[in-house]
Amino acid sequence: MLVLIFAIVLSGCGGAKTEPAKTETSSPGTGAANQESSPTPAPENNELILSTTTSTQDSGLLDVLIPIFEQKTGYKVKPIAVGTGQALAMGEKGDADVMLVHAPESEMALVDKGAAINRQLVMHNDFIIVGPKDDPAGIKNVKDSVEAFKAIAEKQAVFISRGDDSGTNKKELDIWKKAGEKPEGKWYQSTGQGMGATLDVASEKAAYTLTDRGTYLAKKDKLQLEILKEGDASLLNIYHVMQTNPEYIKKNNPNAARMINEQGAKAFVDFMVAPDTQKIIGEFGKDKFGQPLFFPDAGKDEKNAGEIIRYYLR
Repeated sequence: MLVLIFAIVLSGCGGAKTEPAKTETSSPGTGAANQESSPTPAPENNELILSTTTSTQDSGLLDVLIPIFEQKTGYKVKPIAVGTGQALAMGEKGDADVMLVHAPESEMALVDKGAAINRQLVMHNDFIIVGPKDDPAGIKNVKDSVEAFKAIAEKQAVFISRGDDSGTNKKELDIWKKAGEKPEGKWYQSTGQGMGATLDVASEKAAYTLTDRGTYLAKKDKLQLEILKEGDASLLNIYHVMQTNPEYIKKNNPNAARMINEQGAKAFVDFMVAPDTQKIIGEFGKDKFGQPLFFPDAGKDEKNAGEIIRYYLR
């Protein structure tokens, strides 16, 4: 398992390296974008469409980062938060300029076919299994997430799936596969919605679900759910940013309704891996939750890949 995680991390570092852009902010992690410098004049094509996973939106991270990026560069970002599968499909069709996602295997499929370029490692957090305090399936003391899913299936305890081809949904299905279970029946229910809405449903139904830690912490006070299983290496959740390849769109979708904003997309990638932005990511959530919701990873290489795993298994 650790070999697989190393491969994922290192593949995320294999994109073309960009020169970090400097980001100035007086209030890292607070969401305030009030900077002393005047806003940058808008570029000729200032519309930038970002397709991203719902976790970056529901956690509040984008509410912090996007205003800073807009003030610094003059671009106007239109974030579209969907499941990672949909976010990647938007890039492949030319409906998005840049993608911020967390499904490494699916991301690499786009890179391999030439639909995405400049893929960069940005950050990580982790997946957790949450459920009602009384834990009817008794998963709190089992060995790992695979054993937890086996126990849930055996007890036919209610499990709420996103069912939306998101990175979280892909991870969930992978765990069911490793558990040797085919979840079906009244106890297994899908929302077809984002992480925030799925957590709400799980809370209302006193059910289990798989979630990223960031979204759970951001909504924790409104949920009747507790963390019941965490910490095994397979639950690592890694985010990358990458550009839609305009040449791919020209060749494969010549009748696309819009031109890819290549300069804006590159500016956004540069921004996400810039040291000041990475600092903001590392501080985000500390003031409210006592811990960051994401951990910055930009620039990590073969030597540093292990740092992610060492943190996670600490």
